[in-house]
Amino acid sequence: MQPDEKTLARLKPGCICKGIRLIRLIEAIENGADTYEKIARATGIGGGSCKGRRCGEKVAQLLKKL
Repeated sequence: MQPDEKTLARLKPGCICKGIRLIRLIEAIENGADTYEKIARATGIGGGSCKGRRCGEKVAQLLKKL
């Protein structure tokens, strides 16, 4: 991931419901989390009002990209 993308990821939401930034999801993947469940454990996503529907899509896209 390019440095500019990481800077933007610090501002973008990763999990809207829980207020978790996108950079936390990216860092979890870079640290070895390779499934939604592992990323959820590492970051706290998925427990909000949408029950992971929004962040689940985001995680799937990140796993394909990274």
